[in-house]
Amino acid sequence: MFDEPVSNVPEWSVSELSGALRRTLEDAYGHVRVRAELGKVTVHGSGHVYLDLKDDRACLAGVIWRGAASKMRFRPEMGMEVIATGKITTFPGQSKYQLIIETLEPAGVGALLAQIEERKKRLAAEGLFDEARKQLLPYLPAVIGVVTSPTGAVIRDILHRLSDRFPRHVLVWPVRVQGDTCAAEVTAAIRGFNALPEGGPIPRPDLLIVARGGGSIEDLWGFNDEQVVRAAADSGIPLISAVGHETDWTLIDYAADRRAPTPTGAAEMAVPVRSELMASVGDLGRRVLGALMRHLDRRRADLRSAARALPGPEDLLATPRQRLDLAGGKLAHALVVNSRKHEARLAEASRRLARLSPQARLAGMRAKLDGLEKRLAAAQAANLRAERQRIAQRRERLAALGERRDRAMLVLIGKRRERLERIDDRPQRAVAAGVQRRAEMLGRFNQLLESYNYRRVLERGYALVHGPDGHLVREAAHVALGTTVEIEFADGKVKAVTGEGPRPRPARPKAPEPVGQGTLFGG
Repeated sequence: MFDEPVSNVPEWSVSELSGALRRTLEDAYGHVRVRAELGKVTVHGSGHVYLDLKDDRACLAGVIWRGAASKMRFRPEMGMEVIATGKITTFPGQSKYQLIIETLEPAGVGALLAQIEERKKRLAAEGLFDEARKQLLPYLPAVIGVVTSPTGAVIRDILHRLSDRFPRHVLVWPVRVQGDTCAAEVTAAIRGFNALPEGGPIPRPDLLIVARGGGSIEDLWGFNDEQVVRAAADSGIPLISAVGHETDWTLIDYAADRRAPTPTGAAEMAVPVRSELMASVGDLGRRVLGALMRHLDRRRADLRSAARALPGPEDLLATPRQRLDLAGGKLAHALVVNSRKHEARLAEASRRLARLSPQARLAGMRAKLDGLEKRLAAAQAANLRAERQRIAQRRERLAALGERRDRAMLVLIGKRRERLERIDDRPQRAVAAGVQRRAEMLGRFNQLLESYNYRRVLERGYALVHGPDGHLVREAAHVALGTTVEIEFADGKVKAVTGEGPRPRPARPKAPEPVGQGTLFGG
């Protein structure tokens, strides 16, 4: 046996080695800054953020604990270029190292702008920035909803400007205007105002203003969030975006119905100046009054001109009066003429009535009846003469037809007698021919029957064998030795007794011969 080699290398447990490696990495890389591109980003339910930091040759796992993640000013997304600050440590449970990130910031403004530009193109392709979607602002809204921070100078500027121009009822929805929760709170505020019912306990705004003061691109990052842009585009209430200063542009500015360069400018867009409006209304009232007075003056002048052009009442009545006097002078003569005309019409009516009296009508009908009686008698006489003449003609025609009929009957009887004489010989000839045909047929049948007679076969040398019972014997195997049989020939019958001799082998039964009813033997 060989002795085991003894080594002076110390032995480590897995936990001890993992702890030593962790301390080494944390001591050597306790504070590092890494510039990288974000790979996969996962937000855990606990609030921790797990992500990958990578470049073109390597990948480093990173973790942002919940406390540090809540302080970030932007939301990390895949593809962003960032600068991560933290320390390198290990995770013994999976034998890997990772970067515990304390702060995470974009790698320069260019990366954020590139991200904004990419998101802008994508949302514009969906039609969220189309001018056709934008609504007109109300001229004088009764209620204005403001989404902003309640403690900043923005709300004070808006309220001060509204009170100077035209005081209105203002509803403020308090939100954070920067930080991680900014986008969610602004989105909830816009959708909350739109969800208010008409005529509810809280009045529904006629106009919304989303406002914030100026700041860096990181400060305004919440207003570039996709949720905020979609909420602004979906708002049923007209919306003014007043985020930042005049040079600051965010994505909500493109989705809003109007963009104001500043929050104060948004208040100026929302309402007109009351004094200017009142002055404009007064000026318009004076102009309307002046136009009305000028219109009345023109109408009065037109009326006076029309009155001068019209004739006076005496001129209008002169001609009718003259016509009335002329008609009055002609009235007496016209009455006399009219009465004479009526008398003539009355006399004519009397004459017509006399003609239409019952006595006159009865006399006329009596005269018409006498005339009809005379015409009827003459017509009857003429009709009687015509009938007598027609009867005489028909008698003559009947006599002529009788003679023709007698002659035709004599001719027809002669023809029928000749035909009967010809037909009288036909039955005798037909019977004789039928008898001749039947005799010839009977002769043929006798010849056929004679040819089938079995005695003609016996005459050719054959014989029939009858057994003791008188039946025909068809095979030799059916006859026992010493049996008396009767053999029939053509000229008579003889008896014979069967003796010894070779017995034929039984053969297959055959059908009987068609000639005769027995077995035939050759002579």
